[in-house]
Amino acid sequence: MKRTFYDIALFLFPVLLRLLSPFHAKARLMSEGRKNWESALKNNIPTGPKIWFHCASLGEFEQGRPLIEQIKKEHPEYGIIITFFSSSGYEVRKDYDGADYICYLPFDSGKNAKKFIDLLNPSMAIFIKYEFWHYYLSELREQKVPTFSVSAIFRPDQPFFKRNGQFFRNMLAGFEHFFVQNEASKQLLKNQGFDNVTVSGDTRFDRVKEICSHPKSIKIAQLFKGVDKVMIIGSSWPEDIELLLHFINDNNNKIKFIIAPHEIGKEKIRKLTGGITVSFQLYSSADPNAINTAKVLIIDNIGLLSSLYQYGDIAYIGGAFGEGLHNILEAATFGMPILFGKGKDNIKYQEAIDLVNLGGAFEVSNYKELKGIMKEIFEDEAQRQKASMICADYVNNNAGATERIMDFLNKYLG
Repeated sequence: MKRTFYDIALFLFPVLLRLLSPFHAKARLMSEGRKNWESALKNNIPTGPKIWFHCASLGEFEQGRPLIEQIKKEHPEYGIIITFFSSSGYEVRKDYDGADYICYLPFDSGKNAKKFIDLLNPSMAIFIKYEFWHYYLSELREQKVPTFSVSAIFRPDQPFFKRNGQFFRNMLAGFEHFFVQNEASKQLLKNQGFDNVTVSGDTRFDRVKEICSHPKSIKIAQLFKGVDKVMIIGSSWPEDIELLLHFINDNNNKIKFIIAPHEIGKEKIRKLTGGITVSFQLYSSADPNAINTAKVLIIDNIGLLSSLYQYGDIAYIGGAFGEGLHNILEAATFGMPILFGKGKDNIKYQEAIDLVNLGGAFEVSNYKELKGIMKEIFEDEAQRQKASMICADYVNNNAGATERIMDFLNKYLG
């Protein structure tokens, strides 16, 4: 019965995307991007042995990137193929030069999975964190392709661990080995009879450490900051701005703000700027000679956020009130206190739980809590320095997952 529902959902999803395409940009990209995938793959696939990485979206790609680049460095004889499920991953990283071919993953079906894997003929498949596709995992298992789950994290409420979750547990059987983030994930898998598990940690720590050691210099942000304290508002959604707006407009010029919205379409930026009553400039049109007089810098560009944190003294990370908390490690690695919304799904993010418990990060649910925490942090320099050190140490102490995974994979790579 579960498989029947799965097949129905798989059939309806592409239909729904096509119906939404005229009205929804992401739906259009996901639908159009998968057209003629078979001929595109035939024409672009490299010869020789290949490793297939699959990422749901941009966050998973950044999580897998340290491993991709380490394999490329140690084993240049392997071609690297990367697939994405969502447009927010593919459209941003489709020109990434660390891969030999990048495309959307064709929708899961018996026919698509067999065609895709027959054409690709991978020596190894690596799925980053999430994404469990029945037909792809079945076909990989059928063709005896070693398949690994990297930086995975499991929770008791997932369908694999439900009493009637056998269909989903069967998907897990397609993996040669699991590299999980924590002991709790290992125990959940062990309870279901899976002993092929290593607690390797999260490869994102390695990625953000690399960014921190070689951040891009962003002149406008540097000029904007000057000698002032700056709050970086990263990957903000309208719900986050609603919480922050009064503080931005009425903080008596004590700090400045760099806002990097999650969505940067013209209408989204117009709505954002419409609520700001203090002086602001857009990154795309900023005047280097006058940027230091602005109180808010709005980043209407993509690809800068991870390096922007070097100019921050405190960060607010968006998403917790809606789609899910965005990457807080990019800010933590630069050593600064971190705030984010008190969202119902924050429990899914181990780093958020850890940093709140350690005292480096703070959850806020309303303006009163936000103002109280900001007052405490900026009026007590010792408190701010302590929280900053906690965040930086947390990243340093949890790095090394890539090396642990490579030690294992090298047995397969030769």
